[in-house]
Amino acid sequence: MDTSVYTVYPIRHHGPGSARSLERALEANPPALLLIEGPADATELLPFLNSPEMQPPVALMAHVVGSPEQAVFYPMAAFSPEFVVLRWALARGIPARFMDLPAAVTLAQAEAEAQEARARLEALPEAASEVQPDVLEVSDEPATPSEPEAALRQDPLSVLAQAAGFTDFERWWETLVEARGDDAEVFGAVSEVMEAVREDSETAQHDVLREAQMRQCIREALKGGGPVAVVCGAWHAPALTPAVLEREKKADPLRLKGLPKIKTALTWVPWTHGRLTMASGYGAGIQSPGWYAHLFSQKHGAGRPNVSAEWLTRSARMLREHKLDASSAQVIDAVRLGEALAAIRGLGLPGLPELNDATQAVFGWDSGLPLRLLHEGLIVGETLGSVPEGVPSVPLAQDLAALQKRLRLKPEATSREVTLDLREETDLARSQLLHRLTLLNIPWGVSAQTRGTGTFKEGWTLRWEPEFAVRVVEASLYGNTLIRAANSRAAGLARKAGSLSELSELLEVCRLAQLPDAARVTLQALDARAAAASDVTELLNALPALARLARYGDVRSRGGDEVAPIFRLLVERAGAGLPNAVLGLADEAAEVIQKAVARADGAVRLLADEQATGDWLAALHTLDGTEQAHPLLRGDAVRRLRDYGGDHGGLGAEGVEERMRLALSPARPATAVSSWLDGVLGENGALLLDDPALLSLLDGWVVALPEDAFDVVLPALRRSMSRFEVAQRRSMGERLRGLEQAGSVQTVDDELGMLPIPFALKLLGVNL
Repeated sequence: MDTSVYTVYPIRHHGPGSARSLERALEANPPALLLIEGPADATELLPFLNSPEMQPPVALMAHVVGSPEQAVFYPMAAFSPEFVVLRWALARGIPARFMDLPAAVTLAQAEAEAQEARARLEALPEAASEVQPDVLEVSDEPATPSEPEAALRQDPLSVLAQAAGFTDFERWWETLVEARGDDAEVFGAVSEVMEAVREDSETAQHDVLREAQMRQCIREALKGGGPVAVVCGAWHAPALTPAVLEREKKADPLRLKGLPKIKTALTWVPWTHGRLTMASGYGAGIQSPGWYAHLFSQKHGAGRPNVSAEWLTRSARMLREHKLDASSAQVIDAVRLGEALAAIRGLGLPGLPELNDATQAVFGWDSGLPLRLLHEGLIVGETLGSVPEGVPSVPLAQDLAALQKRLRLKPEATSREVTLDLREETDLARSQLLHRLTLLNIPWGVSAQTRGTGTFKEGWTLRWEPEFAVRVVEASLYGNTLIRAANSRAAGLARKAGSLSELSELLEVCRLAQLPDAARVTLQALDARAAAASDVTELLNALPALARLARYGDVRSRGGDEVAPIFRLLVERAGAGLPNAVLGLADEAAEVIQKAVARADGAVRLLADEQATGDWLAALHTLDGTEQAHPLLRGDAVRRLRDYGGDHGGLGAEGVEERMRLALSPARPATAVSSWLDGVLGENGALLLDDPALLSLLDGWVVALPEDAFDVVLPALRRSMSRFEVAQRRSMGERLRGLEQAGSVQTVDDELGMLPIPFALKLLGVNL
């Protein structure tokens, strides 16, 4: 085996400088075979990278069959060296393979470690697990590497760049690579540096196995003859030299023998720039994927003379999209400033720090908003990749992709607001799709407010996240198509639901998602639980969703008549149990009941069912007359009865005035009166503004309070008044001032009042 016919190219993952230099080196010395650091069992998926429909960023996803939540991802961007050279090789017909540990081994090892950790936790005494957390660190495995050592392993080239006095890896790499003519010599120099660094570092056991696997793949590749190019992370390069390959040729097979494996499935999934950042938790993450993509896109420009100008032009365009000032003249000033800063700092070309400083000085001044907008939309960027249709995937993912294409709903990494008109067939189908995905724990769309009051409109905020690919695989356990999976998932939730409110909300979602089978199961469970339920709060909380479903079912072409009888039953049972449920409550419990009553009252008004309204009014009257009930709830009942009006079974003005007189009587404790007022006033001051007599009663009660009682009542009264709008409080103050002035007038002096009249007549030119 001739070990002189292979070349190791140490690269930095997701480094545009590495990608550019590697492509040049391979063009100068084309190999007969290309080996890439990546899971060996994913080699058969490499041809998909040559498809025009494969648009980076993408990720190779491997998951355990039957347990899709156990997954591992291998991301690639357009500027990732692995992606660049794989496409380069595929376009030229050069065979390419992955050479790292198979994903089946990696996932099996992760599962074994997780099981071992769980076993250690279970073996610990309860007291030790609570009081002595450091016991968990005891292990037979090597100690966790220190932070500097971990940083060195994850991104050694960045550490070297900092040691050389550079704050940014790309600057160091351009100085080291781009300014030199012989790329091959530079890769050799990086290998020598890594070898020196690794002499003082202990190699983790997992890295030992990975490097043994890589060496075995290299040995196998060399049997075919011809030059072999080996592309790996810079940290592994010293372990792949011919000397180490010869030295470890007997030990490597023993290391890899008997490694555990688990059945896995692999595919390509879309990824985003945001998931390539260090902030996302990605170990090999970078700070500015959008900037790196911009640098790599300029690779064919000699010396890249337009990098700064084009970047700042894109920045200005984005700022203008957000209604911020960004003129062409400012772009020119920013370019000149960036170049001046680069010259002052001894750099050949401005980097991202110089351009950020120029952007802040020219576009931002004393505001950080421009840079914040550019960081999210340009420096990081939220580019979402795409994969070809033929990529292996579960049937559910294929069904979802077909629906997205048919309904013209393209997944995007940025948030997008959409308003659906449910009278249109396409928008109705889009609504059903989003509701079904939500049921499957794939919240691609989040419900949003829409303008107007029509019931035909539905607002959504759409944003596709890469991890949804895993959730699609998880959801495939429920069915191979979206409608089957959603039906199965909803039916399962109905059987496990713990409350009436869960069932009523689930039934509403089933109707919105057009899942008749699941709706039937949920309705049966709701009917059975409603007949046996006795908890008043549970009964009240179940009403809003049922009311919406019964009220708007026909509008959205979904029947809702069958839920009206259940709604009436729940109102009747809640009304019968409400008076007893409010006895002897603490303040916090009373507030919980009040919120439930408010939601139930809104539901009864929305449905406007005669029988349900009658039962509800009877319950409110009973609550109003229950002396032992919490004052907050009694006041709240009076306000709601007043809103219905005396002609419709509620309370008229005289009835409300009578109850306020009784509530404000001196015999009642001030704190109880304060709670009653908090309930009767509600969220606005309409009650007091509509009836001056009630305002006068309240004013007289406050004036008559003893000093000590006034100090107790004041905070609660101020809290109640603070919920009123400013205009309402102002109007109330003006009316109270008028009451004070009217009460202060005792007698009228007619002679004094006549004195200004002659003077006024003289001003008007009237001669007497």
